[in-house]
Amino acid sequence: MYMKVQVRLNNYRRSAKKVRELIPVIKGLDVDQAENQLRALTKGSAPDMLKLLLSAVATAKNDFNLREEDLFVENVMIQEGKTMKRWRARAYGRANQILKRSCHILLTVAERKDSIERESIAKKQVTSKAKNEKGKKSKKKVEEMKNDDVKNAVKKSEK
Repeated sequence: MYMKVQVRLNNYRRSAKKVRELIPVIKGLDVDQAENQLRALTKGSAPDMLKLLLSAVATAKNDFNLREEDLFVENVMIQEGKTMKRWRARAYGRANQILKRSCHILLTVAERKDSIERESIAKKQVTSKAKNEKGKKSKKKVEEMKNDDVKNAVKKSEK
């Protein structure tokens, strides 16, 4: 089964334009590679994005029993949030507007399809081995029963 885990950061106090610069850096990378990229970046929103990524990985591991090695950053969506409007005093009794922007971040971490295929192949191999072992055990039991019957028949003939 193909699993996706989504985590959200609402009302993040940075402009969406500044945060969107991180999307091409991490999108499509494995989780550990994306983590290294975010640790190396000097952008102001990189530490918060790293924290969000680690939260997604922890959720995937603890809630859905997914392995960290199989996860990758599937998608990052950044939407405009509320804008707070403030005023600053200027010369001659005027005022200028200051816009304090925010954004909403939706980060999706998913399982690689090839890892799912590997797991299903491994499960098939294990079940086929188990079936073969069961078959071998039953054959052995039948042979033992035959040997016991032969021994009993020999004992009867000796009496």
